[in-house]
Amino acid sequence: MKPKQTIREAFIEASSFLTECAVTEPQRSAQLLLAHVLGLEGAAYYMALPDPFPEERKSLWEQAITRRGAGEPVQYITREQEFYGIPFEVTPAVLIPRPETELLVEAMLMQAKRLWPEGAAPSRSEGGALRPLECADIGTGSGAIAVTLALQAPRWHVRASDISDGALQVAARNAAANGAQVAFLEGNLLEPFAGEWLDIIVSNPPYIPAADIAGLQREVRDHEPRTALDGGTDGLGPYRIMMEQLPLLKAPPRLIGFELGQGQAQDVAELLRAAGHWDEIIIVPDLAGIERHVLGVSNRLR
Repeated sequence: MKPKQTIREAFIEASSFLTECAVTEPQRSAQLLLAHVLGLEGAAYYMALPDPFPEERKSLWEQAITRRGAGEPVQYITREQEFYGIPFEVTPAVLIPRPETELLVEAMLMQAKRLWPEGAAPSRSEGGALRPLECADIGTGSGAIAVTLALQAPRWHVRASDISDGALQVAARNAAANGAQVAFLEGNLLEPFAGEWLDIIVSNPPYIPAADIAGLQREVRDHEPRTALDGGTDGLGPYRIMMEQLPLLKAPPRLIGFELGQGQAQDVAELLRAAGHWDEIIIVPDLAGIERHVLGVSNRLR
C-alpha cells in the first residue's frame, strides 16, 4: 500500500507547481494556503508537517493551489490580510492592504498628537469645551485605515467614504468584527462630506497611471479592482479632484495625508502648496526609501 502523502510532501509538491506557474513567492504562497486550509498557526503548523495530509482537506487544498496557480492573490483565497496587527477581511471588491500604508497611519497619528495633544479639539461654539476630532478616510476600500485610526484614537469621530458599495460592505464588516466605531458613506471622494467640518483627511486613492496598469503583476492587474488602481492619465487625478472639492467643506482640514506612487511625491506636494491651506508639507518615505506619503499640516486654528 502506498504511504499517505505527508503535509510536508504536499507543501513541496505545491511549491514546485506554483514555481512552474510563475507566481510570486511560490513557497510563501504554499505555506500560507496550507496553514489556512489546515487551520494551523505558528508552531502547530511546523509540528504537523510530518503528519499525513488529512483526506477531508484535500479538495479544499487542491482548489486553493489551483486558484493561486492562476494568479489569484493568496489574500483573496484566504479572505484575510493583517494590517497594523489587525485581521481584515478582503475580497475582490477591495484593494489588498499594503504594509507601507501602515506608515501613513503612523504619520497621521503622530502629526495629530502634535496638533491636538489632548486627542480632541476646542469646540467651535462659545465655552471652549473639547470635542472629538472629525476624521475622514477617503476611498476606504477594506476600511483598513479608518478602522485602525478608530481603534488607535478612540476619541476621534471617524468616517469613511468610497464610491463602491461592495467595498463599503466589506469595510463595515471589518469595523464590526474589530469593534471599531466608523460611519461609512457612499460617494465620490469628498462629496459625501459637503457642508461639514473635517479636522483630518486621510486617503490612499487610486494612483496608477491608466497606461501602466497593463504592465502590473498579474495578481494586481487581473484580480484587484481597477477602480482602486486607476488614477487617470498621470495617476494624479484623484488628488486634483480632492483639491477641487475642498470648497465643499466648511473649511479645509488642519491635517491632510495622502499615499501615492513612486515618483509622485513632488507633484502631490505641489498640489498641496498651491492650495495654500497648509503651513507645512511633509514627505514621508517608506522602508525602501521611496517617497510614499505627503502630509499637509496647518498650525492655524479653524
